[in-house]
Amino acid sequence: MDEDLFYPQDSIAALATPWGESALAVIRVSGPDSLRLLASVFEPASATGKTLEEIPGHTVHRGVITAPGENGRREIVDDVLAAVYRGPKSFTGEDGAELFCHGSPIIIRRLLALLEEAGFRFAGPGEFTLRAFLNRKLDLTQAEAVNEVVRAKTDRARAIALNRLSGAIEQKINQIKSTLIRLSAAVELRLDYPDDEIEESDKILGEEEVTGCQQELERLLSTYRIGKIYQEGISVVLAGSTNSGKSTLFNRMLREDRAIVSEIHGTTRDYLERFVSVEGIPIKLYDTAGYREQAEGVDAEGMRRTDSIVSNADIILYLVDGESGFTAKDEEFLHGSGGEKRLIPVWNKIDRQSSRCPAGFIPISAKEGDGLEELGRAIADKVLTGVGMVDSGEPIIDSLRQKRLLERALQGIKDFRAGLQAAQPLDVLAVDLKEALDALGEITGEVTSQDILNQIFSQFCVGK
Repeated sequence: MDEDLFYPQDSIAALATPWGESALAVIRVSGPDSLRLLASVFEPASATGKTLEEIPGHTVHRGVITAPGENGRREIVDDVLAAVYRGPKSFTGEDGAELFCHGSPIIIRRLLALLEEAGFRFAGPGEFTLRAFLNRKLDLTQAEAVNEVVRAKTDRARAIALNRLSGAIEQKINQIKSTLIRLSAAVELRLDYPDDEIEESDKILGEEEVTGCQQELERLLSTYRIGKIYQEGISVVLAGSTNSGKSTLFNRMLREDRAIVSEIHGTTRDYLERFVSVEGIPIKLYDTAGYREQAEGVDAEGMRRTDSIVSNADIILYLVDGESGFTAKDEEFLHGSGGEKRLIPVWNKIDRQSSRCPAGFIPISAKEGDGLEELGRAIADKVLTGVGMVDSGEPIIDSLRQKRLLERALQGIKDFRAGLQAAQPLDVLAVDLKEALDALGEITGEVTSQDILNQIFSQFCVGK
């Protein structure tokens, strides 16, 4: 991120919708001088006598964007709607607007060029959200959640990110900080005054409250693994012998005909990958080349790639053809995997099988869709084993930055408790509490360096 992003006197502009042909596009502008600059190219359709910089905020106005034309006359570039916002009651806390224009790439480029000529600077990644943070419209956990909402791959991931955006993490952090601040005040009081001058109510808080802070931090830290799962997803590979139904299952889980399906063995020679939601968990699903007894050339390369993907997958769905039964390759893979924790054995083609589903296998018909719900639950159970479920109303973290700072704060509290029990000097206890409070302050952005802000907001989309 460029250092110019920390100069809020600039008025900035960016396309907030994806590039490409569409019915509509949205261009955002923000900054202390943004409405005056926009007024130089925007002509209201209604004859109110007011320019764009004079009209009230939270109103929408139709007009045209114009550019210098021939003979000193203005040329109409596009017919637009302008939604006007006034600071501090705006997303960024500044004056700004959103232009709803036609979604032709030619029009978008022309409008952006006109805005630059009018005096706007093109915004960097996440600069609108950065300004919202700098103007105290959001804390840093909420600002991070903006990006997480945009990148959410499933409804469950979206709900978790929206909970963070509502300020759930900030509220939890502030509750813990409130107790630690009282602890710190009590320690400072003991440092400044002799014991005989302190009222009983002013003495250091008891072990119960310190333990409560520690438990709250540990509970929040425990959500990191599940938060990462729902935000980033996991990889699931479909493996098995040729013609075991992997491509059919791949298409069924995607709800589209993405992979070629054929009765001919070895149709799939390379892997395919797509994202799909299973029980609310984002899954990168792989369809792979099937195992066979002998393989040469392209087939051998396909099996080598299959082995590579299988070795790196989070979950392996190993399909066995229930109609023809186990092959030698099936026996070799299943016996060789032993107690493989990532493995879910799947017995496919139950709609036309000649033998019963063996114990420990999930029976399905990829062709008819039978057993897919049970398979989805088995995947979710396997993924969440040892992670557990978290109530949708609880704050959940998925940021490594937040995790590391929570660990730092937790260590500070543990050191404080140990020092309290060992009757260490009060000035040592004060240092432990300050370490915990500083770490919690960094989480919400009360104490944050420019380098950290650069790292966080550089991951955003331009226009966010």
